[in-house]
Amino acid sequence: MIITTLLAALSLPLVAVAQSAASLAYTPVAAGNQTLNPQEAAYISGRKSNATNASLPSYVSHILTGNSGGYPNLGIACSGGGWRSAMFGAGVISVLDSRNATSAALGTGGLLQAAQYLTGLSSASLLVGTLAQANFPTMQDLVFGTNSTDPTNAWGGWLAQYTRAAPYTNATQNMEYIQLLVDEVRGKFDAGFAVSFVDVISRDNGRHFVNGTDVNNFFDESLVHGAGYTWSGVANVSTFMSYEQPFPIILATLLSPSGNSSTVIPGYLIPTSNPVVEFNVYEMGSYDPTLAAFTPTKYLGTANDVIMGASADAAFFYNTSESILVNSPMWPILEILNNTIPQTNVVLDGTLFPNPFQGSATEGTFIDANQTILALTDGGSDGEVIPIQPLLVKARGVDTIFAIDANQDLENAYWSAGGSLVNTQMRVNTLFPTAYSFPPVPSNISGFVSQNLSTRPTFFGCNSSTDAPLIIYLANGGPPRDGQTALTNVNPSNVTNEQMQAFLDQTYTIAMQGNPANASSAIDPEWPACLACAVVDRARNRTGVERSGICSSCFERYCWNSSTSGLAVTSGARGFNVNGGWRIAVAVAMSLILLAFI
Repeated sequence: MIITTLLAALSLPLVAVAQSAASLAYTPVAAGNQTLNPQEAAYISGRKSNATNASLPSYVSHILTGNSGGYPNLGIACSGGGWRSAMFGAGVISVLDSRNATSAALGTGGLLQAAQYLTGLSSASLLVGTLAQANFPTMQDLVFGTNSTDPTNAWGGWLAQYTRAAPYTNATQNMEYIQLLVDEVRGKFDAGFAVSFVDVISRDNGRHFVNGTDVNNFFDESLVHGAGYTWSGVANVSTFMSYEQPFPIILATLLSPSGNSSTVIPGYLIPTSNPVVEFNVYEMGSYDPTLAAFTPTKYLGTANDVIMGASADAAFFYNTSESILVNSPMWPILEILNNTIPQTNVVLDGTLFPNPFQGSATEGTFIDANQTILALTDGGSDGEVIPIQPLLVKARGVDTIFAIDANQDLENAYWSAGGSLVNTQMRVNTLFPTAYSFPPVPSNISGFVSQNLSTRPTFFGCNSSTDAPLIIYLANGGPPRDGQTALTNVNPSNVTNEQMQAFLDQTYTIAMQGNPANASSAIDPEWPACLACAVVDRARNRTGVERSGICSSCFERYCWNSSTSGLAVTSGARGFNVNGGWRIAVAVAMSLILLAFI
């Protein structure tokens, strides 16, 4: 297998890293006790203070006006799954965004503004990354562009109408385009760094997912197309500086010759025992006990006293989380790369960094402590395609996770069926039972399918230990209940604006339909209230308030209790109803307002 040959090259040195002021700053900081970086801790504190001034649903506002123990610590996790996952994630986030007037009126808008963390991997890293560096626009502006004439605020959208790495309809022109991308990474190679497929694709990503490119200048070779925009530079974006964004994290996995192959999940590439590596604005590393160290993001790529911007480009980081190539049609890119920039003993299908974790500080813990270069690959290539791991870090205190799943779990259809949650449960319980806590979920995909847990929202951990977060699981598990033709079970290489809008609209419908008590209904009018109950349930528990009223009936219907999911759906209407003017149940506000005074 090609990947085996490429992995063998990791054991060979590439670039000598000199000790200097930069390399000293690059020295990893141990995180064995899961201590947060002070900058991250300060951001989360500012974020909580800022959320009290946001436009929030009434139930969240009541919580925020109370003591800190009543604050819901919410994280949102967006799965991988190609263009489908980025689009589905954007559609769901729009449901949670208070700037969407429809969402605000229905009572779901504002949860994005209340969330502390937003995580993404693989193609969802494009969603999370662009949202952060484009200054936190609405989903419509993120996807389609702002049309701003001010170059400092210009955001051209995802430009999904252009196939990535093949924007022309002519094959010859596409080969010329790839040659252009390869030529753009030569400067990094000439400075003494290895370059890989990921470097080449990051230059294409720069045209889709970084400020400065729009439909009118996509093919303009005089522009930088995202080069120089760094992931650490998000700290200087105005909405980040004012704590308006959830703290963004994107994930990768370690590509190592020393991984324990016995922990590879069938169908995936990377052992689950390999560290899950996160990139946030301030630092890169892993809380997994098998690494438990971090290094400053702004120094990634440091070697021989030079800070290489190309190694820290935002587009480069997006592709780090998305760099899965085996059986990919992208192999022609490698051929052009090899012909243009011949290299020996270099991993071509991973993201390469001078190894900041090399040396005695991580020996005996980190499997690549003796490697000169660090190779990373797609964040979902170990089978955990929903980026939940960072939200399980106990120092972060996340008590509720909104898990958005658009990964393909079924062999012959692009539907999700809980596979990522199954794999995360197995990894936590088998490898890291003391480092992380995870609520019970079914042990296999068939359990999700047989109980319809992925065709409507499901809560996990309702009655389990409160050490584990409550998970609100919303999957791309099937078409809308209202009879629309399915649009979200696709794996497109490009998407027209019309197709994109139709996809986003259908995702919005799926995310708002809930789990009706009446089997003949297309939507659950109580869903916004039930979502409210779930988001604040752990906060409710901390304050000692009993779950009651609408929250009790919601949890009976939406919670998985290890054998079934809530109560059986009946054919008759329930006694409680939310009419057009009451999108959030008054009962929820009345029961939860108590938290503000405890």
